[in-house]
Amino acid sequence: MKKKYSEKKFLFGKSNYSLLFISLLILSVGFILMSGGGSNDPNFFNDEIFSFRRIRLAPTIIIIGFGVAILSIFINLDHKE
Repeated sequence: MKKKYSEKKFLFGKSNYSLLFISLLILSVGFILMSGGGSNDPNFFNDEIFSFRRIRLAPTIIIIGFGVAILSIFINLDHKE
């Protein structure tokens, strides 16, 4: 009796991993934009922490990065069967 061995397939394709890597880059850019603005002197308050970059731009980029990561999980661009 011969056993048939099926070819093992990965759950995600190359395009899924590419999108996931792109989302990690987008997330890291968002977190880098959010960093900084602190002060070494506790008696001095730096208003730079309330800048447009840290309050609006960086969180928007991070949400876009998470959206691309979710898209990379759900979408199937490699239509091989």
